[in-house]
Amino acid sequence: VQLQASGGGLVQAGGSLRLSCAPSTTFVRIDSMGWYRQAPGKERELVATITGAGTTNIAESVKGRFTIFTDNIKKGVYLQMNSLRPEDTAVYYCNAENVVYYNYGGAPVAAREEWGQGTQVTVSS
Repeated sequence: VQLQASGGGLVQAGGSLRLSCAPSTTFVRIDSMGWYRQAPGKERELVATITGAGTTNIAESVKGRFTIFTDNIKKGVYLQMNSLRPEDTAVYYCNAENVVYYNYGGAPVAAREEWGQGTQVTVSS
């Protein structure tokens, strides 16, 4: 796993959480990063993405409540989640597309995408 997601937890409706996704190795190229989520019994869905140039794409269901941002996309991204609702409950996964990174042996690896391990967000009513 080349991406480490963190920041999930249990929060009451109306509360906030900030998720972080950081590379666990050195990335020399990342075209875009994003957050996806999967609720029980549902398919994984896009939440938000951001490119290295800062262009964002936010799902309609979270627009105005969630913000994706980064200082340096090769160092990771954040998802600020405000005004959380019970329907936001899901496992949140971070994703990076069109990447090049060094593996633990020091060799460069190119991949179309990489996924983090997921972090649980639970919003109680």
